[in-house]
Formats: sequence, structure tokens, C-alpha cells
Amino acid sequence: MGGGLAIGGFLICGVIVAVLLVGGIWLIGVYNGLARLRVAAQAAWSGIDVELKRRHDLSPNLVETVKGYAGHERGTLDAVISARAKAVSAGPIDAKIAAEGELTQTLGRLMAVAEAYPDLKANTNFLQLQGELAATEDRIGQSRVGYNNAAGGFNTAIVVFPSNLVAGTFGFTKMAFFEVDNPAERSAPQVKF
Repeated sequence: MGGGLAIGGFLICGVIVAVLLVGGIWLIGVYNGLARLRVAAQAAWSGIDVELKRRHDLSPNLVETVKGYAGHERGTLDAVISARAKAVSAGPIDAKIAAEGELTQTLGRLMAVAEAYPDLKANTNFLQLQGELAATEDRIGQSRVGYNNAAGGFNTAIVVFPSNLVAGTFGFTKMAFFEVDNPAERSAPQVKF
């Protein structure tokens, strides 16, 4: 009888070790999958960040060009400068998204001001800056789609069972989507000639 108990105990220990090993491999796999999705979303955000930096660099030049023609539109010019400063210094992704929304809105107002100045609309420097800004806005839009897809994949992975158990245990949290709340902000600033 003693030999049978020893073999039974050995089998139970073997099963326990096998279950722990399979569970450990599963845990590592899920953790690594979540980490990869998070890194992919962060990489997609960096693509947006590059374009936002370009927009931040274009904004002061655009303001200076408009200032020469529409100096009395000081409130609009100051709003763009202020919104740009907030966008440049914004910290986490959530804060950047909010600050960029404000910058988009103020750039739209700046373009609307330009409508009232025919000489400005004909200025080569303004036209070049306006064209570069429009192209940058298009690239931001494309990058936004890529980021939102990556963030959506990551967010889905951390809320579905059973990976939500691993995500909660290891502190994976949802990533914010880069979306525009105000419908008027949904389009890039445009100037009609």
C-alpha cells in the first residue's frame, strides 16, 4: 500500500507542477502580449507627436505673417500663441490631446481672420505656411487613425477576459483616444480663396 501512495503523491506533484508551468507560461504570454500592444500604441503616439511638433513650429511663423497684415486682431493672435505654449508644454497624452484640440480651434480662428485680408491671402509666405499647415494637419489626421487603432487594440486587450486579470494585476491602464469633442474642430483649419 505504501508504494501506491508514493506513486499517487508523485503523480499529484507532477500534475501540480505541470499546471503551474502551463499557468506561468500563459501568464508570461499574456503579459508580453499586453506589453507589446502598449508599446505599439506608444509608438503610434510618437508618430502624432512628430507632426504636432511640426505644427508647433509652423504656428509662430504663421502668427508673425498674419500680424504684419492684421495687427489689430491681437486677441486671436494671442490665443494662438497661448494655445501653442500649452500644447508644447502639455505632459501626459490626455493633456496633450486637450491642448492640441485648443490649438486646432485657435488656428481655425486665425485662418478665419485671414479671410478678411486680401493682401494677406495673396502673400507668398502666408500661402506657403498655410499649405504646410494643411499638409501637417492631414498627416496628423492619418497618424491619429493609426494611434487610435493601436490604443483601441490595447484597450480591448486589457478589458477582455482572461487578459483583464493580468492587466489589472500588473497595472495596465487604458490609453486615451485622440479624438475631437467639438464638432467644429473635426476639420482642419481651411482658408477659402
